[in-house]
Amino acid sequence: MQFDALRTFITLVEVNNFTKASEILHISQPSVSLHIKNLEQELQTTLFIRSPKSVQITPTGEILYKRAKQMMAIAEAAREDILTYHHEIQGTLVIGASFTIGEYILPPIIASLQQQFPQLELQVIIGNTKEIIQYTKLLQVDIGLIEGQAQDHELIIKPFMQDELFIVSASNNPLAKESTITVADLQQQNWVAREEGSGTRYYLDHLFRANGLQVRSLLTISSNQGVKESVIQGLGLSLLSASVIERELKNNDIKILPLEEQHFIRTFSYLYSPTMKNKRNVDILLEALLKKA
Repeated sequence: MQFDALRTFITLVEVNNFTKASEILHISQPSVSLHIKNLEQELQTTLFIRSPKSVQITPTGEILYKRAKQMMAIAEAAREDILTYHHEIQGTLVIGASFTIGEYILPPIIASLQQQFPQLELQVIIGNTKEIIQYTKLLQVDIGLIEGQAQDHELIIKPFMQDELFIVSASNNPLAKESTITVADLQQQNWVAREEGSGTRYYLDHLFRANGLQVRSLLTISSNQGVKESVIQGLGLSLLSASVIERELKNNDIKILPLEEQHFIRTFSYLYSPTMKNKRNVDILLEALLKKA
């Protein structure tokens, strides 16, 4: 099985268009078609259902896509291992990170890695926890960093640090004047939340369920910054990581509402496919993460 053909196949799956695939790979469209035809003949299956307007992957195509991604990742890992043998850290490290980690925990780590390994190309893809798990399974990232819950037999998942979440409000909210608040104070309040699939949203939903909270209104925003700005503008309470609100606390834009006898601690985890085990570029990031923790 030719790697060029597999690379063409993967590209076609991801762009879903023969013309776009040929442009990305800098080969002719007939060459793209030939690569796919050769794979189909070798595997004795149909990988795509073609029509004048679309290309649809078949179930056997889905199987090959998953394995082809693993094969390409192994080839890349072998190349990087050889570079490491020659005392060079090179190549690309693609990191998937959920929003809180990607926006607030990862930047100083990235800065340090770039300083130590100038020939290492770093790419960061930010999404919610659910998205990062999926990217990691499909080998679209070398390693994922998440703040939510994850159980998946296809991935290696390990904790690397703890994080504390706080209920917060605008500084002029009447509850901000209290030294502590009770569950009763939180009934029938307006809330601002991250989207479904976010690790932070998971913990907010748990807060609602565990305390039997009735919500007056719930505004959903798919970014930490959007949630913070909405809280500052008095649109509602929220549950946010300490790392997310550090600057706003110093500027007195946001106040923590300590809930009586309750603390919200969660674990940040890293995850990767077994295919990536002992990949030197991944190991470098893991070393940096554990140092920070």
